[in-house]
Amino acid sequence: MRKNLSKTQILAESAIMVALSIAVFLVSDLIPWPFLYGGGFSLFGQVPLIIVSYRHGIKNGIAASLALAIFEMIMGYKNFVHVTGLAAYLTVALADYIIAFGCLGLGGMFKGKFNGRQSLELALGGTVVCIIRFICHYISGVTIWKDYCPEGMAVELYSFFYNGSYMAVELVLTVIGLIAVGKFINLDKKKLI
Repeated sequence: MRKNLSKTQILAESAIMVALSIAVFLVSDLIPWPFLYGGGFSLFGQVPLIIVSYRHGIKNGIAASLALAIFEMIMGYKNFVHVTGLAAYLTVALADYIIAFGCLGLGGMFKGKFNGRQSLELALGGTVVCIIRFICHYISGVTIWKDYCPEGMAVELYSFFYNGSYMAVELVLTVIGLIAVGKFINLDKKKLI
């Protein structure tokens, strides 16, 4: 955690980054993606939360990411209509929202691991959290959303390709955004915004 910023400053910066991420996810939702049953990618929506984690540590990153996760779950409330039973509700809540988006707070895990090569550290963190998000959505796909699998296709394969198709794009956009931030903005400055 940054010692030269107060808790209030960290909270304020984190809140701004959460709001920025939410705004980007909302704008991205207006674009008609070809994903019939949910999912989709944002236009760099994960980047602000990974920056929080990188600048202020994983604890603060997870707190900020959980705020996004709760927002995403509220926005995706219609998904809960399609499931029945407590186990299904919990799986959707955890795998598609809480863990899937909360993991973005781990994005700063490589800070200082590569001699301050900020772009590399950010890109690796972004890659890891995108893989974790994919795994979460994959698990949800094979356990909860299996009824949407086309007849004659293995549900594991369907979930892999369906969730992999949009998460691969999310991964590429996130890494590009993080590399750009890493190249042009010194995230070790006292005040970012």
